[in-house]
Amino acid sequence: MTDTDSRVTLVTGGSGFVGSHIVRQLVAQGRKVRVLLRKSSSQEALEGPSVEIVYGDVLDPESLRAAMQGCGTVFYSVVDPRFWLTDQTIIFRNNVDGLVNAMDAALECGIQRFVFTSTMGTLGINPDGPVTEDIPFNWLDRAPPYIRARLEAENRLLTYCREKGLPGVALCIANTYGPDDYQPTPHNHALWDVARGKMPIGMDVGQPTVDIRDAAQAALLAEKHGRIGERYIIANEYVRNRDFYAMATKICGTRPPRFISYKAGYTLAWTIERVLKLLRRKDYLVSTDAMFLSDVFRELDNGKARRELGWTPRPLEETVRDAIAWFSSREEGEKAEAF
Repeated sequence: MTDTDSRVTLVTGGSGFVGSHIVRQLVAQGRKVRVLLRKSSSQEALEGPSVEIVYGDVLDPESLRAAMQGCGTVFYSVVDPRFWLTDQTIIFRNNVDGLVNAMDAALECGIQRFVFTSTMGTLGINPDGPVTEDIPFNWLDRAPPYIRARLEAENRLLTYCREKGLPGVALCIANTYGPDDYQPTPHNHALWDVARGKMPIGMDVGQPTVDIRDAAQAALLAEKHGRIGERYIIANEYVRNRDFYAMATKICGTRPPRFISYKAGYTLAWTIERVLKLLRRKDYLVSTDAMFLSDVFRELDNGKARRELGWTPRPLEETVRDAIAWFSSREEGEKAEAF
């Protein structure tokens, strides 16, 4: 057992999809786990694992320092994903300022490992083949504010590693799917809606994917084997929605949705966006930014994570099957409770 294994491990954002799976895997290894939560956070995803819960906020530096006392590793999984907010000020505050506060606290408290849950949205675009970590970010002119905030956060982390000695590692995680999604996350729940025949129309787009359990495993492997100041692509298979949704409907024996093209979807989003702006509406989900992000990412090369971390993701079919089984079981449980 290493020194970081024997000391308390802090998980911030432990009530979220990625964070809660990190917590489960740490507990399964017999680790002492502390979870930093806001008092308003749901704890449903943490029911079962034996963990110490402390209350605080990444925007409150004092609560971060208190939570990190006696810890060896910090898994930082806090993210504000609300790309649809009209006022993006809070997105930068939560995603950038919160991380900076945590990194300052980590340096002050002598944290030995700082594993940061980043996103594939910080990667460059490669029209000629798979994307690697070495391709610089090259689409700032088209990146919406949410992506800019996540990019700024990751850049801050890498700068802290380089200039201040933060023992940090960044994980560029693809769209996560799988079981135990208590929030639930929109894209994972959309898969369930397709599987049960509740989504008649689908977009003809594609995405890199990763099983949530494999993403959590990558975080634990990065703690042990990740090189300080490096980032790792945590992505498995790239899949078009036609094939992805076909897996889901085949399992449930339902009819696949009808698909509309990206161009048609973008045009529709542009029209709706203009109408909502004329009506002075705010915080709407339908936007050209959302459409652009739905199909901008292509195949991601996970070779670095496989080589350096020893990471081996499971087949996508297993992820789809387990996600559907979990949502189905949860729905049946909710129906039983209603009676």
